[in-house]
Amino acid sequence: MQAQVSPQAWQFCWALLSPEKVPEIQYFGASALHTKISRYWSDIPTDQYESLKSQLFSQIACFSSGSKMVLTRLCVALASLALNTMPEAWPGAVAEMVRVFQEDGGGVDGRARCLALLELLTVLPEEFQTSRLPQYRKGQVRGALGREWGSVCPLLQQLLRRTDSPGAVKARVLRCLSSWVLLDVPLSESEGLVHDCFSALPDPELFDTAVEAIVNAISQPDSQRYVNTLLKLVPQVLALQEQLREAVQNGDMETCHGICRIVVTLGENHSRTLLEQVDHWQSFLALVNMIMFCTGIPGHYPVNETTSSLTLTFWYTLQDEIMSFESDKQAVYLQVYRPVYFQLVDVLLHKAQFPSDQEYASWSSDEKEQFRIYRLDISDTLMYVYEMLGSELLSNLYDKLGRLLTNAEQPTSWQHTEALLYGFQSIAETIDVNYSDVIPGLIGLIPRININNVQLADTVMFTIGALAEWLADHPVMLSSVLPLVLQALGNPDLSVSSVSTLKKICRECKYDLPPYATNIVAVSQEVLIKQIHKTSQCMWLMQALGFLLSALPVEDILRNLHSLITPYIQQLEKLADETPNPSNKLAIIHILGLLSNLFTTLDISKQDDESPFDFNSPQPNPVVVVLQQVFALIQTVLSKWLNDSQVVEAVCAIFEKSVKTLLHDFAPMVSQLSEMLGQMYSTIPQASALDLTRQMVHIFASETDHFPPIKALFELVTSVTLSIFQQGPRDHPDIVDSFMQLQAQALKRKPDLFLSESLDVKAVFHCGVLSLKFPEAPTVKSTCLFFTELLPHCSDVPPLARVVQEDGKLLVQAVLEGIGGGASRSLMDQFADVLFCLNKHCFSLLAVWLKEALQPPGFPSSRITAEQKDNFSHQILRERVNKRRVKDIVKEFTLLCRGLHGTEYAAEY
Repeated sequence: MQAQVSPQAWQFCWALLSPEKVPEIQYFGASALHTKISRYWSDIPTDQYESLKSQLFSQIACFSSGSKMVLTRLCVALASLALNTMPEAWPGAVAEMVRVFQEDGGGVDGRARCLALLELLTVLPEEFQTSRLPQYRKGQVRGALGREWGSVCPLLQQLLRRTDSPGAVKARVLRCLSSWVLLDVPLSESEGLVHDCFSALPDPELFDTAVEAIVNAISQPDSQRYVNTLLKLVPQVLALQEQLREAVQNGDMETCHGICRIVVTLGENHSRTLLEQVDHWQSFLALVNMIMFCTGIPGHYPVNETTSSLTLTFWYTLQDEIMSFESDKQAVYLQVYRPVYFQLVDVLLHKAQFPSDQEYASWSSDEKEQFRIYRLDISDTLMYVYEMLGSELLSNLYDKLGRLLTNAEQPTSWQHTEALLYGFQSIAETIDVNYSDVIPGLIGLIPRININNVQLADTVMFTIGALAEWLADHPVMLSSVLPLVLQALGNPDLSVSSVSTLKKICRECKYDLPPYATNIVAVSQEVLIKQIHKTSQCMWLMQALGFLLSALPVEDILRNLHSLITPYIQQLEKLADETPNPSNKLAIIHILGLLSNLFTTLDISKQDDESPFDFNSPQPNPVVVVLQQVFALIQTVLSKWLNDSQVVEAVCAIFEKSVKTLLHDFAPMVSQLSEMLGQMYSTIPQASALDLTRQMVHIFASETDHFPPIKALFELVTSVTLSIFQQGPRDHPDIVDSFMQLQAQALKRKPDLFLSESLDVKAVFHCGVLSLKFPEAPTVKSTCLFFTELLPHCSDVPPLARVVQEDGKLLVQAVLEGIGGGASRSLMDQFADVLFCLNKHCFSLLAVWLKEALQPPGFPSSRITAEQKDNFSHQILRERVNKRRVKDIVKEFTLLCRGLHGTEYAAEY
């Protein structure tokens, strides 16, 4: 890359293009040439434009029958030259290209010259799309290229219509057309060529490129202005129906796909324009029906067809357009299109059906996954269609399901039932169906379904889950579906659907579940003991039980907790006695995870006003009661596993989840947990202990009663961490990261913590300066956050004011070092925040520090001049209000320091 941007590239690129070199070397030469022309155009004196142009023309002629990859790079280089010289220095560039290649070219055969010219014309618009021309030039050049279409169009038409044109030439013509229409060539001006593309579709060799050209031409944003041209295209598209039907019969997926892309592109991009042509409503309806045919194309996606998925967004678009008309017009359209959308629902539910069990078993896991995603897309489409069809859609689905389930003569396939339920579930999941009068009937039908298949059982579960909010408003119906869910819990194949449905019911309907609580807890306990479910489902199940218990009276909660947790506590006691090994480690982490998930959702603070509490004799929170009972056991487990970060994390998670849920109810535990955390962290420091300390500081530091234990804990973990810094913190970026977040939280919630005699504020500040130089981006981010919380307290916390006055220059140096290239460019916004804070809260000091820090030559980068440094200082010191501007100044400066200013890296920045 350095070679390509060097001044010498102008010389060596021609040498590398010489005929005796291998194509890879020639390619490098052509590439260097393109780099110089596209990015260093200003290096070329005006009087050399002509010679450069003629050299390029002759090289392209030489390579027209040589290496294709070198030819393309040379064409791109000439295209770049044309874009830099149009329209002033090289007016009529394209006309000249056509003329040069049509003249007899020193022994190069006509076909090779023709292909080279087409390659050049194809890359010209592509190069324009990616060129780095300044904005004002882009407009001028786009206009100039638009005027050149007059030279390109007749040439392309002539080549396409000649019967003796070879297939390769025609294919290149179609690619060239694709490239030009992306410049917004008016559809009326490319109309003739687009018609020629339709004539090329029967030719298998040209099919793909012709489809691409048609799709590009009709999807240009500008093309909707040419209504007459669009109306002429509709019959041409409709005429493809025969070719489409034949392709379906022959199982030719590529042709189906291509024709479908054309139909959908016309429908999707122009449905409004075509709807508004009321005189032509029948031909547009025919187009819509053709798209319906593509949606319902026979076969199972993605194994026997891949076309139907292309059509789904069309149905959104058409519906949006219809619904956006004013009401009287809308009514007319709805009359025509509501029946179409009812038909669409049938088609989509048919496409969503599973294949036979035997066929499904033969699919690869990748095909099954694609089918799952396809069904999700269908689900989204149905949910959308509901907006147009409303409750009538649900009644329609309910009637069909009712007929299926009550028809004794005809045995129905499970696939049919499953698809109808899937339709229901798709709508109920996201749309409030509380007003629908068919839901009670649906819930009445569910127990009648003969569930003899996993997919069907899954969908039944998810449907019940989707109706959880409705059940909360109609609790009398719980008794008919809850037994199904509890039964499914025992089936490992239904793990995800049954557990997530139970969790939804427990969350939404918890105040109606007390009569069922004993049963739910018993079944859940049984499946947990039998270890039917994977770890993550066990955790969800515990969350479900947490919701369920939250609504019970406190003594019932305690009783249930006791029976639920006792087996685990006993197991944990046994494990705590054993010598640590990998298998009992997993068991311990699993049990701790179950407890923390249970405590995440067990929240009695949300109980209604009729809560069973008598506030005069406040009972402790059940979670606190349990935690106090198991506290000693947890300490024992910890003492054995202090070396293991995963076990320590799992222990911390129990308390962290509990603190987050209980908030101030956790108060009785604050002092013993603070003491345990302090002991843990002093023995073997781990990041998770710091994160839990941060949580405690966040909630309890501002409470007078709890300030002493929190203060003691904060001082202890701070001094332990400072000693890690003395021994060398580089091996513990996670601890440094969490430590900085903890310090920032303390500054935010309780700056008084920094008034303490026993806290070495200076050392904490120095650790921050060191941490800014860590290579791990998250650690540096947290450290910048620490400084942006610290600097505003220079005015009200004397120890902080002192340390900033004495050592602020070190902070400025560290920030400049990061900006100068020491840190990842993704961190520049954070460094800018620190500079902005310094400027806001220590303005006069910052001016001195910047001057002193930037004094040494070569700092923060050898690429920077003294003048650029001065300029940077002045710009920063000027901005005390506009943070966005400071970020831009820092970005600009870091690019200069890294030698990237004005490069393509910078353009992506």
